[in-house]
Amino acid sequence: MEINLGDCSFILICSALVLLMTPGLAFFYGGMVRRKNVLNTLMSSFFVCGLASIMWVLVGYSLSFGNDFHGIIGGLNFLGFNGVGADPSAYAPTIPQELFAAYQMMFAVITPALITGSLIGRMKFSALFIFVAVWSLFVYYPMAHMVWGAGGVIGSLGAVDFAGGNVVHISSGISGLVACIMLGKRRGHGMMSYRPHNIPFVVLGAALLWFGWFGFNAGSALNAGPLAVHAFMTTNTAAAAAMLSWMFIEKVKHGKPTVLGAATGAVVGLVAITPGAGFVPLWSSIVMGIVVSPICFFFVEKVKAKFGYDDALDAFGCHGVGGIWGGIATGIFGQTAINPVAQWNGLFYGDIKLFIAQIMSIVITIIFAGGMTFLIIKVMKMFMDIRVDSSEEADGLDIAEHGESAYPAFTGLD
Repeated sequence: MEINLGDCSFILICSALVLLMTPGLAFFYGGMVRRKNVLNTLMSSFFVCGLASIMWVLVGYSLSFGNDFHGIIGGLNFLGFNGVGADPSAYAPTIPQELFAAYQMMFAVITPALITGSLIGRMKFSALFIFVAVWSLFVYYPMAHMVWGAGGVIGSLGAVDFAGGNVVHISSGISGLVACIMLGKRRGHGMMSYRPHNIPFVVLGAALLWFGWFGFNAGSALNAGPLAVHAFMTTNTAAAAAMLSWMFIEKVKHGKPTVLGAATGAVVGLVAITPGAGFVPLWSSIVMGIVVSPICFFFVEKVKAKFGYDDALDAFGCHGVGGIWGGIATGIFGQTAINPVAQWNGLFYGDIKLFIAQIMSIVITIIFAGGMTFLIIKVMKMFMDIRVDSSEEADGLDIAEHGESAYPAFTGLD
C-alpha cells in the first residue's frame, strides 16, 4: 500500500467539493421558502458544517469505520482521530487514512442537512440542533458502518451503494418524512400556498449541488482512475436526463416548464444515480434519469396531497423516493465488469441476486432510519417543546429564532 500523490490531490479536491454542497443545499432550500424564514432555512443547513465536523472528529469516524461491532456500528478505536494519520487504510489503499476520513466527513455533514427540508418553518432551532446531533449518532454512523464499514451487515448481503443512496438519501428522506409527520403541519397548511420567495437562489443552490456532486460520486472511487471518470459521466448524464424529463412533464401537465422544476429535476437525477454511479453502464444513467423525474413528481404532487403530510421542501419526495429508485435501478443495471465490488450483474443481464440484495438493503434502511427517527423525536418531545409558538411561526423564524431579517423593511416589500 503506497501513497499516490495524484489520488491525494483528487480526493482533497473532491472533499472540498462535497463540503460546498451543504452551503449549496442551504441556497437551494432557502430560495424555496417565504422570505420571513430564509435565514432560518439557510442556518438549518449551514450550522451542520460546524456540528457534524466536530462530531465526526470526536466519535463519528470511529463509529462509522472503526472495528466492527455485530455488523451494526464501529468501535471506539479511532476516537478523536486516534491513530488516523498518514498511513493508508484498507478502505483506500493509495491515500492517507486521514484523507479518507476527511472525505467521509463531508458526507456526514450534508446528510442531516438534507432532512431539514422536511421541517422548515416550524421547528425550534435549539430542537433541530439536538436532533441533528442525536440523529448523526444513532442513524448516520450506524448506516455508514452497515453499508461501507468492514463487516457491516448491509454490505455483507452483497448490496452495493457507490456514493450514498442508502446512507445519505434514503436515510435522510425517510427520516424527514417521519419527523415532519411527528412535528405536525405548518400554520395554514392546505389553506394557503407557500410560494418560493427567490427562485434565483434555488438555481444557485442546484448549480452548487450539481458541481459538488462530481466530488460526491466521482470521488467515491477513492482514486483518480477510470472508475472516477465513469462515475463523473454517469452523474452528469443522469442529472441532464432527469432535468429534461421534469421539464417535459411540466410542459405536458401545465403548459410551461418552470425554472424551479428544471432545478428540481437536475437534483433528483443526481440523487438517483448516486448509488449506482460506479456500477451501471453510461447508457443506463439516461434511463435512470428519465424515469426518476415522473416518480418523484408523482410523490411531490399527488402522494403528498393525498396523505396530507407537510414535507415542506420535499426532502422525502426527492431524496427518499429518488434514492429508493436509484438503489433499485442499481440492482437492475449494475455490472461486475464496471466495478467488481458488485458480486453479480443486475436483473437486466438475467441475474436476480444483486437485485434482491438491493431491495433488502433498501428495506433495512427504511425500517432502521424511520424507526430510529421516530424514537429520537418521541424522546425529545418528552423533555422539550420542539415546535415554535403559533405567533412566532406567523412572524417568521428569522426574527423569532435568530433575531435577524434577511430583507430590511425599508424596501417597502414587508
